[in-house]
Amino acid sequence: MLEEVERWLSTRSWSVADRPLHQVLAAKQRTGQTISVVLPALNEEETVGDIVAVIRHDLVEQVPLVDEIVVVDSGSTDRTSEVAARAGARVVHRDDILPRIPAVPGKGEVLWRSLLVTGGDIVCFIDADLREFSSEFVSGIVGPLLTDPDVDLVKGMYDRPLGGTAGQGGRVTELMARPLLNMHWPQLAGFVQPLGGEYAARRSLLEQLPFPVGYGVELGMLVDALHLVGLDALAQVDVGVRKHRHQDGQALGRMAAAIYRTAQLRLARGHLVRPSLTQFERGEDGFEPRTYSVDTEERPPMVEIAEYAERKVA
Repeated sequence: MLEEVERWLSTRSWSVADRPLHQVLAAKQRTGQTISVVLPALNEEETVGDIVAVIRHDLVEQVPLVDEIVVVDSGSTDRTSEVAARAGARVVHRDDILPRIPAVPGKGEVLWRSLLVTGGDIVCFIDADLREFSSEFVSGIVGPLLTDPDVDLVKGMYDRPLGGTAGQGGRVTELMARPLLNMHWPQLAGFVQPLGGEYAARRSLLEQLPFPVGYGVELGMLVDALHLVGLDALAQVDVGVRKHRHQDGQALGRMAAAIYRTAQLRLARGHLVRPSLTQFERGEDGFEPRTYSVDTEERPPMVEIAEYAERKVA
């Protein structure tokens, strides 16, 4: 590990206990910064309501830390929107945001568009499939942004149990993202959960970043933020244990392909690589190939979008 990373681990890796909630709230009141929490959601009716309710109870009603909770529904066919709204979130549908640019499927697409419908100086992203959710996921990762003006982006780090076994979650992280980062961006080797969906950043940073539309968004954001603001502006906070729905192996393969493509674009933009992935499923006549396209489209920095610039002026 680079000496720079060892130093970073000692100065930019914290525990949620390092900043008690009263200290985080005092920093918010002192600095006057506002906080938006965004949950990207697709068919998450079983979990999204509980997450919203916990954030609203703990960090809006009990302690006035969060200024808005926004669920961006990316085309759910279940009761996600209804459940989220009933729990106290403002629900916005992906296709209603920036209709001039047709929406494409993908998590990064939703996060990018969320910048247009939120107003916080700090934007905190939380996945909508978490179980046994704690509001410390929010207070823990926004804490350094409120107390340390030199920090621009904070990732959550946590244990990810799989099937009752500790530390076995995050398979795409261990098999794809961590090797990529260690080999090509060793300054980022200290991140425990580089692909984790719980992180917060200053709007002033997010609006300058391109957003891969799919699963490559977290890796792309880390790499681009490193180049834009430097390692010392990035940090991570231990928030405990993250429990969520796990995907099957083929879905993870498609995720890994998108992440690799995101990395490849940043290593050599314009280099031609076939953006597709063939997987196999057993059918009546044996194993049958299934070919999927890999997300390659990216959205430009939000500051380049006219509607966003007009909103800031207004």
